[in-house]
Amino acid sequence: MTARTPLRLGFSTIAIIASTPALADDADQRIIVVTAPGGDTLVSEGTVVGREDIAAAGSPDAIAALTRNVAGVTLQQAQGNPWQPNLSWRGFLASPLQGQPQGLAAYLDGGRFNLPFGDTVPFDVIPDAALTSIALVEADPAFGLNALGGAVVMATATGRSDPGLTATAAYGSYDEREFSLAGGGAGDAFSAFAAVQYRAEDGWRDYSPSELLNGYLDFGYDAGGHGAHLKFVGADTDLTGNGVAPIELLDARRKSVFTWPDRSQTKYGRISLTPWIALGDETRLEGTLYYQRLKIRTVNGDAADIEVCEDDDLAGLLCLETVEDDDDDDDDGGEEEGEVLTDAGGMAIADVLGGEDYGVLNRGRLKTRAGGVLLQLIDEREFWGGTNRLAIGVSYDESRNRFDTETELGELTEDRSVEGLGTVIVQDSGAIAPVGLIAKTKFTGAFLSDSLPLTDRLTAEIGLRYNHANIVLRDQIGTALNGDHTFERLNPGLSLRYRASDALTLRAGYAETNRTPTPAELSCADEDAPCSLANFFIADPPLEQVVAKSWNIGATGNTDAGGWNLAWQATAWRTTNRNDIQFVASEIRGRAYFRNIGSTRRQGIDVGVKARRGPLSLSAGYAFLDATFRDPLTLSSPSNPFANGDGEIDVSRGDRLSGLPRHSTTFSADYEGNGFSFGGDVIARSSQQMVGDEAGQNPKVPGYALVNLRGSIDFAPGLSLFGEVRNALDTDYETFGTFSEVDEVFLSEAPDAEDPRAFGPGAPRRWTIGVKASF
Repeated sequence: MTARTPLRLGFSTIAIIASTPALADDADQRIIVVTAPGGDTLVSEGTVVGREDIAAAGSPDAIAALTRNVAGVTLQQAQGNPWQPNLSWRGFLASPLQGQPQGLAAYLDGGRFNLPFGDTVPFDVIPDAALTSIALVEADPAFGLNALGGAVVMATATGRSDPGLTATAAYGSYDEREFSLAGGGAGDAFSAFAAVQYRAEDGWRDYSPSELLNGYLDFGYDAGGHGAHLKFVGADTDLTGNGVAPIELLDARRKSVFTWPDRSQTKYGRISLTPWIALGDETRLEGTLYYQRLKIRTVNGDAADIEVCEDDDLAGLLCLETVEDDDDDDDDGGEEEGEVLTDAGGMAIADVLGGEDYGVLNRGRLKTRAGGVLLQLIDEREFWGGTNRLAIGVSYDESRNRFDTETELGELTEDRSVEGLGTVIVQDSGAIAPVGLIAKTKFTGAFLSDSLPLTDRLTAEIGLRYNHANIVLRDQIGTALNGDHTFERLNPGLSLRYRASDALTLRAGYAETNRTPTPAELSCADEDAPCSLANFFIADPPLEQVVAKSWNIGATGNTDAGGWNLAWQATAWRTTNRNDIQFVASEIRGRAYFRNIGSTRRQGIDVGVKARRGPLSLSAGYAFLDATFRDPLTLSSPSNPFANGDGEIDVSRGDRLSGLPRHSTTFSADYEGNGFSFGGDVIARSSQQMVGDEAGQNPKVPGYALVNLRGSIDFAPGLSLFGEVRNALDTDYETFGTFSEVDEVFLSEAPDAEDPRAFGPGAPRRWTIGVKASF
């Protein structure tokens, strides 16, 4: 049996299902939307943001809608690009960037959406105009791998769910341009929906243009007892994210960047089929089959520890500076030693710039082919005074990933760009070396999810899933990356839900989930051969899988009082990760490696309330997050001013995880008048520790509060003018912090800079005005 046989079987199985005559009465037409493992029950219990919320500010923006509506959601601008944020929820990330500790499973129309090479989540490839909902759901074993903190579940529109036509065109600050067109319709059985979205801007920082083009198509057939939807998603994006900058550089000129270019070009295509068939009045079989292709090309210009060799015997040659321990016990025992820089032929590289500053261009290429199938039996029937909802299913996902990288020697110019000199660096030590890697993954799962009524008020929600993962690595240059890794685990879950009254529901639950090391992490886990932050992978020691154990207790309620309709929720939760994985800095500038760091714990409280009275709607939310290390450990952080002579810091039990604000609040208000609307929100986040300061010895990244305003006015039937002002008070703020070797690069804007702290700056005040047509 070949590696692709399971996928062929999956295609055949679903094709048979879709073509099978309906067993239920066609007169009773039902519309089934496949969203995720376990059916709609799990998703409906999460925080769901609908299509109206996504387009509340005029142009569709799903991530902004989550930030407005969920207090526990924070966006980190580690990359410095508005379409490449790290989405943090309850201390777990869904990020498009390699090297981030991914902890949220992502699903698109029932199919796995985490990219298999690094579990990354590329929000930029999805047209927001095509989404009908996006939900955040608590940890449940049914969601499979990587659902440590829960899942992001996205569903796209159909001609039956969202008929009509909507078009927007907008222009804004920094030459922001946006155009979207989405529409569809349905007949008795057939439906169609299409969306296209174009977004571009020059960027508010220097040298930071971006451009995105996304498309979506859906063709559906929905009869009384069976149906299927064929969906296409495509994207072509060219994004610039110039990352963090030293704080003294930002103080002198906030739009300045440290080094550049930092560019990522992506081409993406995905096709999926979501059929279902009724097997009776209470039972149906549904599935999702998807296939996707991805190409990413990156180029990153960085400063480098490359200088003219100091040894007289090596005069005129270049050396890579590293820090070596002299085995002394004091903190000043590290000394710089030079390693002769060599090219692909093993020849020493000569100084061609007369001792001037050198940099490097890190180039990466990733090609991924991936596909999978989800089949589940859904049974919904009256049982013990309530409705029992049972889902039993299996899933299979596989991928083939080709990853190639190289480092080109470059000149660091006066404006801190890096211009290539044509020489590829290859160090025998592995400190800098090209990579050619093929990684194949196979993920198999079998699950059960049951919402079982024990009485007319008490319901038990039972979850169970077996995960099996096989990851095969094959080095295309040597043998150092070769590896064959297998992980497996059985995860249980149990939750009790008690309906105390029509206006109050209480719940408590426990769940176990796991995340296997990704090919990216397995290929970059050697302290002695670190990888570049631009996705280099050099060695292959084993990593343990991460296991999360989650508890939660909460309540939801609603009431009508004084003409107000009120809905609220409150949750207390705790998740403990065993064998957590973290990206740790190396003594070589711009390089790091993955390692298990023992146990970590995230716990907190989420509270939210929504109120509506006539045309006025209000919402408020607060989230408290306590995220800490549970085991003492020593981490490498060579640019941290409190590091010892070996470039290490000691982390104690109870020290806080970095990059996560402890307090988050949101407040929104909107008024819908006759032919007009206006509103706004306040988003506030407290301070956070910098990445690389896990011991908490440096000043924190300051907290911030942002005010956003929006409004629209109708000037003809179906036509409106809308506007938005983000960061209306023009607040200077930062969403991310780490360290940089600022003393190694001359900053003309801040020539005396010496503070190693570097922040990811948030955007200044910016406006958008546009026209929207809806029919």
